[in-house]
Amino acid sequence: MNRRSFVKNTGLASAGLLLPAAGIFAAAEPAVKLGFIGVGLRGQGHLENALRRKDVNVVAICDIDERMLERSASLFKKAGKPMAKVYKDDVNAWKKMLELKELDAVIIATPWEWHAPMIIGCLEAGIKYIGTEVMLGITLQDHWEVVKAAEHHNAHVMMLENVCYRRDVMAVLNMVRQGMFGELIHLQGGYQHDLRHVKFNNGTQPYGGGVEFGEKAFSEARWRTEHSVHRNGDLYPTHGIGPVAEMININYGNRFVSLSSFATKARGLHDYIVKNGGEQHPNAKVEFKLGDVVTTMIKCANGETVLLQHDTNLPRPYSLGFRVQGTKGIWMDVNHSLYIEGVSKTNDQWEDAKAYIDKYDHPLWKRWGASTEGAGHGGMDFFVLHAFIESVKRKTRTPMDVYDAAVWSAITPLSEQSIALGNETVEFPDFTNGQWMYRKNRFAFGDEY
Repeated sequence: MNRRSFVKNTGLASAGLLLPAAGIFAAAEPAVKLGFIGVGLRGQGHLENALRRKDVNVVAICDIDERMLERSASLFKKAGKPMAKVYKDDVNAWKKMLELKELDAVIIATPWEWHAPMIIGCLEAGIKYIGTEVMLGITLQDHWEVVKAAEHHNAHVMMLENVCYRRDVMAVLNMVRQGMFGELIHLQGGYQHDLRHVKFNNGTQPYGGGVEFGEKAFSEARWRTEHSVHRNGDLYPTHGIGPVAEMININYGNRFVSLSSFATKARGLHDYIVKNGGEQHPNAKVEFKLGDVVTTMIKCANGETVLLQHDTNLPRPYSLGFRVQGTKGIWMDVNHSLYIEGVSKTNDQWEDAKAYIDKYDHPLWKRWGASTEGAGHGGMDFFVLHAFIESVKRKTRTPMDVYDAAVWSAITPLSEQSIALGNETVEFPDFTNGQWMYRKNRFAFGDEY
């Protein structure tokens, strides 16, 4: 299959998407044989959800952290499932895991710099379904190589972006598709979340504690904080961009054309170290490159603009900062409000969005809401894993494909490039090779999953 055919088929193929969904706990068909590369805290979330399903057998896990492997083993015991084969000790143990011929799919939940080589390794091993949590790679070249590898092997790479399945976000998507906001003009999103307790962690608590990062630290602080030392850009754009990209059909009749980014000075991480570890702590001498607030503006082919913000190093309440604005009205998640001209009760005044969110609850949530209990992140984690597993079972394209993953994730290296060039506007690559004009969006239409 050549590249043009692959792009066209993955965008238009809908066979199987509207089949009656198999029961979540049914096992009438052979179970998906699933492997995990990386079972840290995020990987364990997906692992626990996978172990709840009777249509999944987790046959292999891989990690180099013995503490995380022990925590994962307890999840198998809790679920009453047989322990998977364990691959460990060596940073390349994952390659040995991929020699298993029985694997139907693999979920990757490792530090970002490993994602591109691991995805490509899975593809070269003949695995047709890979879920990545979440970034596709580090450099722009990483993204191109993953896309070309997926095309070459006629395989599916799905970014496990759970916020696309957040209940209020999906209700707003439902409203957008019914024309409630009119023609969309401007959208906003981001990752606005105080992560200082995650970026510094001495391991005394599951989350937070101390000002260590790198080898002395625990979990994400062992690797994630290094990116803040060496890189300046929107390091985590996918929570914000994924949902709004679906609303304006990016890669499906629309595309991102250009991008420009700005970064503030870096103060938050240094101040946190001084406050909690003292001015004499060795980490107080570290110069962090990542600006505390990174703002990115994206121009779309159909005329919309999208504003993203990355804000993880300062004290602030959590918010993804969503704003969906069209010719008929606006929704914002920070104040849980909306305004729809001619519909809202009072002219030019915010209205509580709850009644609308309830009324326009997406069919997927109506169907599967009861199954999300305990799934993590308010139920979003159930949906993103469910969509991935159902795609594997049906041998259909994943609802978010490799082109979506590449576009959303490429914002990071592009924003770094823009900032390094003095906030220049940079061209956004077209990973679909022009097929965005013809592909049809299949994300969350009806109740196919």
